[in-house]
Amino acid sequence: MSHHLVVIGYDDPHKAEEIRLELLKLQHEYLIDLEDAVVAVKKPDGKIKLNQIINLPAIGAVEGTFWGLLVGLLFLSPLLGAAVGAASGAVAGALTDVGVNDDFIKSLAQTLKPGGSALIVLVRSATPDKVAERLQGTGGTLIKTSLTHQDEAKLQAVLDACKPVPQPV
Repeated sequence: MSHHLVVIGYDDPHKAEEIRLELLKLQHEYLIDLEDAVVAVKKPDGKIKLNQIINLPAIGAVEGTFWGLLVGLLFLSPLLGAAVGAASGAVAGALTDVGVNDDFIKSLAQTLKPGGSALIVLVRSATPDKVAERLQGTGGTLIKTSLTHQDEAKLQAVLDACKPVPQPV
């Protein structure tokens, strides 16, 4: 399965988060399948803050608790099995780096102006026309993509385009 990396920079520190929320809505409508969506914000003092979408240790702990409880029910004490499962799941989740590499994100974020933000998404698949319709006119500048030059130009045009004004009925 082909993945596409898209990094969009914004001058506003909140705009990347706003667009990520729109992409999550699109994902719930099955119009895009995101592997990862990270927002990097460069604070006025130059420090980088990453807002990740997935809390891997928490997911690992939940999965670990389930499997630990199941094993505990079958072989051990259920509470002991759940505790061991949660601990091992949290450790496994913390050691797993899924999606976009944090070091890559931080190096990209260094290119932002202080007070700016970037949206870094790893897309598994999408319905391009419907996603483009929802992102039309949202602004931003493409910083890096794995798209072809032609698709990259189309995406930048969509970001730059003015939203159509609804006509009265």
